[in-house]
Amino acid sequence: MAARTVTALPEGEEWLYEIKWDGYRALLIKEGERVRLRSRNDKDLTRMYPTVAAAGLRLEAEQIVLDGEIVAMGADGRPSFQALQNRSSHAKHQIVFYAFDVLSLHGRELTADPLVRRREQLRKIIAPDPVVRLSQDLPGSVSDIVGALREAGIEGVIAKRRASPYQPGGRSGDWVKLQLVRQQEFVIGGYSPEGVNSLDAVLVGYYQGDTLQFAGKVRAGLVAFVRREVLAKLKPLRVPRCPFANLPDPSPGRWGSGVPAEAMAKLQWTKPEIVAQVRFVEWTADNRLRHAAFLGLRFDKAARQVRRERR
Repeated sequence: MAARTVTALPEGEEWLYEIKWDGYRALLIKEGERVRLRSRNDKDLTRMYPTVAAAGLRLEAEQIVLDGEIVAMGADGRPSFQALQNRSSHAKHQIVFYAFDVLSLHGRELTADPLVRRREQLRKIIAPDPVVRLSQDLPGSVSDIVGALREAGIEGVIAKRRASPYQPGGRSGDWVKLQLVRQQEFVIGGYSPEGVNSLDAVLVGYYQGDTLQFAGKVRAGLVAFVRREVLAKLKPLRVPRCPFANLPDPSPGRWGSGVPAEAMAKLQWTKPEIVAQVRFVEWTADNRLRHAAFLGLRFDKAARQVRRERR
């Protein structure tokens, strides 16, 4: 179940609030002595996060399906998507699983139950554990919650209707999210080479219907080892034609955000299959990203699902 993006959170007794964790959405599925982790596009994450799978075995339930987020937590208590993406260079971060819903327990399907009842079951199952943790409800008014999380640099807030059932694959108004730090997924459709074995920037976009729309060039955040890692994934996907429906641009644009016809030949195009997480300040008047920064690659969302999020 996904949340709709909003510009202001709803208020009232019928809502509860929690942190929007900056990580990989996943299901933790325990069946007897077997634990699996599945991403939202049904990729197996079990081998990538063995400590989470091992912690799942400690849950006091023979059968359970938890919905949550795999997060890399720093010593300061803040999540880092970049650390989750590049664990070898962020060894001090701990990989944890924040559970915020339970979909099945002891063989009984719970998705039709109201959220508050599912949360009651969740609190009974999630014992104090350093790895599998309960995503707690946030107390206080909306303004207090937003102010505290914004000051702490947390990505966003989720509001959920207490009576809501769980709608797999749905994006209803029962769950909504407010982004405090603007970021979203984008599809990589090309890059600007830098020499033979490196790249200078990636070209990203989003799907509008069946067409891929160019959103901008992203250079910030691509440190040397990240450039090598991204290039290794993009090289096998190289294609001769531009996949973006709205390129070339008529001019270079303000701050050089455009890609005019004369610049197209200098770029390398790729099949639009790789998804990246990008932080940015705002959308410009010509629908381009301003001050965009690369945070990491995503493998938990299919490229065709990437749409422009509205705020």
